[in-house]
Amino acid sequence: MVTSETRPLPNSRTEPDGSAVIRVLSYNIRSMRDDEDALSRVIRACRPDLVFVQEAPRFFRWRKHAARLAARTELVMLSGGATASGPLLLCSLRATVERTEDVLLPLTPGLHRRGFATAVVRVGGARLGLLSCHLSLRTDERYAQAGMLLDRLGAMDVPHAIAAGDVNERPGGRSFRRLAAGLRDAWEVSPWGGEYTSTPADPHQRIDAVFVTPGIEVLGCGVPVGLPGVSEADLRAATDHLPVLAALRVPAEAAPTAGRGRACGEGRSPGRDRP
Repeated sequence: MVTSETRPLPNSRTEPDGSAVIRVLSYNIRSMRDDEDALSRVIRACRPDLVFVQEAPRFFRWRKHAARLAARTELVMLSGGATASGPLLLCSLRATVERTEDVLLPLTPGLHRRGFATAVVRVGGARLGLLSCHLSLRTDERYAQAGMLLDRLGAMDVPHAIAAGDVNERPGGRSFRRLAAGLRDAWEVSPWGGEYTSTPADPHQRIDAVFVTPGIEVLGCGVPVGLPGVSEADLRAATDHLPVLAALRVPAEAAPTAGRGRACGEGRSPGRDRP
């Protein structure tokens, strides 16, 4: 489904007052098991400042695979991956990193372990928290994880926050509704592009979303369509989900304390594989 709204999605910029217009991408990449060239083309074409990844590589040399994706999309690794059981955060060099934390959620015997990749960053004069998630396939566990997500954001001590990922549930489900009650569903606030994220071959449901705290202005959000240099075949070949792209305006905060942050990627070696 494509909305009737055809306005261009705003480009990234820093406003004169220090507020930041940022492009945010949420994408389930199925452990990079599909067409990596198509996947890289899609991400680059979206020109994101922040990428909330689900199903990042988690096994042998997973850091090397994730770093390769970052390099091919002109981004750097921020947090997550196997240490968050799949969710990953990537960022452009616009972001200055204050802190990161990978969170493992309680394990239900017989089910896949879930986690959150989280960070606090500054872009321009804005300070915000980030959380990438991939919620459970089981209804009761998914509902509990939605509550944990809200609690985690509340504990990050930030003026603004973005949570994005694969909810594994449609907007009418109780876990999705729990998130939308505590946050704002960016698609509902300002729909743009396409709505349905699953599956690329037959888009019929919206199970991936971007959520923001109330102070963030949503300029547009949806499945990107008509990206320069990206074909429908690329979107079908890249992975088993369609991406969600949002443009957001985040208000400025007071200048950070000297020495508090570091440039995204500083102190890391994205090209190295660590054991």
